[in-house]
This record gives sequence, structure tokens and C-alpha cells, in this order.
Amino acid sequence: MEYLHVLKEIFIDGARYKYILEGLTFSIGTTALAAVIGVVLGILIALMQLSNFYPFKHSKKWKNFNPLSSFAFGYVDLIRGTPAVVQLMILANLIFVGALRDTPILIIAALSFGINSGAYVAEIIRAGIQGLDKGQMEAARALGLDYKESMKEVIIPQAIKKILPALVSEFITLLKETSIVGFIGGVDLLRSANIITSQTYRGVEPLLAVGLIYLIMTTIFTKFMRKVEKGLTVSD
Repeated sequence: MEYLHVLKEIFIDGARYKYILEGLTFSIGTTALAAVIGVVLGILIALMQLSNFYPFKHSKKWKNFNPLSSFAFGYVDLIRGTPAVVQLMILANLIFVGALRDTPILIIAALSFGINSGAYVAEIIRAGIQGLDKGQMEAARALGLDYKESMKEVIIPQAIKKILPALVSEFITLLKETSIVGFIGGVDLLRSANIITSQTYRGVEPLLAVGLIYLIMTTIFTKFMRKVEKGLTVSD
């Protein structure tokens, strides 16, 4: 009972639980927007990696040069080779300045995490597409579909079913990655715990509360995606 009183003083008195709710809203919003950006960008980058665009095929020196593929692989190497916190700081302190300085932190964070996630999603999708039987593309082309239609109607839907577990892991990582947004002033879950600690001088309980919230969210999301995966399997 005495410890319950301590918890009341930490979270209820002074309405400090609102910091947790604010951080939860920010983290979920950032993750959702970043996931959308990451998936769209990842699909685009993966298709660029697998493209057959050789504009200089008549040149002996540059006949094997694919600018789209080169750019896509360069992007993936750059993003995966630098820490997410560095990318976040660069975007916030070098890009969103001047006329863009009033851009909401949630938008800046979502763009940064989305760009970061896009590189990993691209590699997941590329691996999924390349793991399909080559006869799928040949069959689609034989039915009269062009390359874009074949990818959209045949290849990508099948690849998504295979890569769904890897995508789930990426989205869970993305959710936890939002904990670094405090570096640019965002009040995410971890930042809310730090605020409560600074007011109550209790460091363990706020961190445990935040950790429990992350665990609950990832568990719910994982179970939901497993049901989706089973539904896709049944549809086969």
C-alpha cells in the first residue's frame, strides 16, 4: 500500500501521467507516418535496384551502367552505414532551418525515420522479389503484361506475403527507434519518463512504465500482424 502511494505521487499528483500520454501519442504518430514513408520509399528503391534501365548500352565504356540501380544501392549503403541519430540531427539542424524552422518536430522525425526505414524495407523487398521463381515474371509477360504491370499485379503481391515477418520486425524496430527523438526536442515516451524523473527524482518507475508500454504495443502489433499473415496464407 505504501508503494502504491509512491506511484500515485509519481504519476497522478501534478497530472504527470499526461506526459506519458503525450509521449505515447507522439511515438505512435511518428511511427505510423514513418512506416508509410518507409514502405512507399522502400518499394520505389527496391524497384530501382531491380530495374533494367541502361541508357548507355550502345557505349562500350558505359553499357553496363544503370543510373537508377546505382543511385538506389548508393542510397541504401549511405543510410545503413550511418546512425539514425546522425540522420535525425542532420535533417533537423541542416535541412529544416530558415523558412522551414517552424516545421513540427513530428514531421521532421517521421521523415527522418521514414527515410532510414526505407533503406531497410528496400532490401527486404528486393530479397523477397529475387527469392521468387523467375517463371512468375515470365508467365506474367506471356499473358501480355508489361514490366510495370507484372511487378504490380504479380510479383510484389507474392513477395509481400514472403517478407511480411521481416517487415513486422522492421516496424517494431522503427517504433523503438523513435526513442531518440528527444535529441531534437520531441517529447516521446522516453523523453516523458525523463521529464517525470526530473520532477520527482524517481528514475526507475518512469522508465519501467515506459518499457512496459513499449512491450504492450509491440506485443499487440505482433499478434495483429500474425493474424494478417495467417489470413494471407489461407487466401493462397
